[in-house]
Amino acid sequence: MGFAAVADNISYLYAPHFRVFVLLRNIGNARTICIEGYGPTKIANILTSEGIPTPTAHTLAQGRNPINKNANLKKWDSRTVSGILDKAEYAGHTVNFRTHTKSYKIKKSIRNPKEDWIIFENTHEPIVTQQQFDLVQELRKNKRRQQRQETPNPFSGICYCADCGKKMYLCRSTRLSDDQEHLKCSTYALDKHNCTAHYIRTIVLKELVINEINKLLNIVMNNEDEFVKAAMNNSVTKHSSELFKAKKALNQANKRITEIDRLFTRLYEDNVSGKISDERFTMMSEKYEDEQKKLKADVAELNKFIETAEQKYADVNSFIKVVQKYDHITELTPTIIHELIEKIVIHAADNSRGYRTQKIEIHFRFGVAVATAVADSREYDKKRKAA
Repeated sequence: MGFAAVADNISYLYAPHFRVFVLLRNIGNARTICIEGYGPTKIANILTSEGIPTPTAHTLAQGRNPINKNANLKKWDSRTVSGILDKAEYAGHTVNFRTHTKSYKIKKSIRNPKEDWIIFENTHEPIVTQQQFDLVQELRKNKRRQQRQETPNPFSGICYCADCGKKMYLCRSTRLSDDQEHLKCSTYALDKHNCTAHYIRTIVLKELVINEINKLLNIVMNNEDEFVKAAMNNSVTKHSSELFKAKKALNQANKRITEIDRLFTRLYEDNVSGKISDERFTMMSEKYEDEQKKLKADVAELNKFIETAEQKYADVNSFIKVVQKYDHITELTPTIIHELIEKIVIHAADNSRGYRTQKIEIHFRFGVAVATAVADSREYDKKRKAA
């Protein structure tokens, strides 16, 4: 399918398909959306109940011939929703070679592995941002079992054990109060000999995370430039001055490679004409070859460095745009967690001082920062008594 055809195809399905993404963004983040039951089936039910035209109904309304003429015109299908969620075309890209046929005689399409797809980026106007699309893809990869509670827990699927690296189980039920709801290591839950519980109350974890998010919001709000520099330094790349140096070095290396190619040609001509001996030609050509080989290796490294640095800079700016939506967090929602935090690492509790302390690490998205906080049982006891 050509670029124009893809763009046209996207546009006529714009309204109902964009609604699918809007529903996902409004419902919550990738880890908790399945707890609420908002998988493809639930989304299909919502679209049906809201009277959103199905793709087939919309196609017919546009005077087009639908692919599946027997499709239900009023009821959305979960497979249709799944297909919409996975299509990169809605983020403005064209994807070719998703399928193939064995021969012209056998018309049945066979799906190609994703590594064989060819993606042409930014070929048409997107209907969702790349960030929205990426968040939805993460949602699709992190399906969670449904919980009975109506209120989603923002930590489901995002917390990991510091010792074994496995996910923390969310322990909640209608019999447990908010104060009793907690997380524990999934390895420990299966075999108590392989790890420890790493038990932490979600009410305690929520307070720590809210505090650290607000600290970060305050830093970005009051000193964005310093935050960008610090975030860049947290990765393998550095800030813009080093990026400028790398680009300059890359330009010089490419110029020298081109110059050596010309020198090779001249050297060969001088050897053929007898201006230089074969021994001299061999010695000089080997010297140029060694230099060019090293330069090409340098170019590869510089290109990798520049690409990583520019991607990191783009990631940091994307993170800042998300942060700027919030002034101060008082309630922790799945959306806030997913937009700002990559994962939370829970360490084992320390009871050696006669009271309980427990360290957590909050890894913000795109590797922009890692915050460390400590839960102190004395502080929790004070607040519980005061309440």
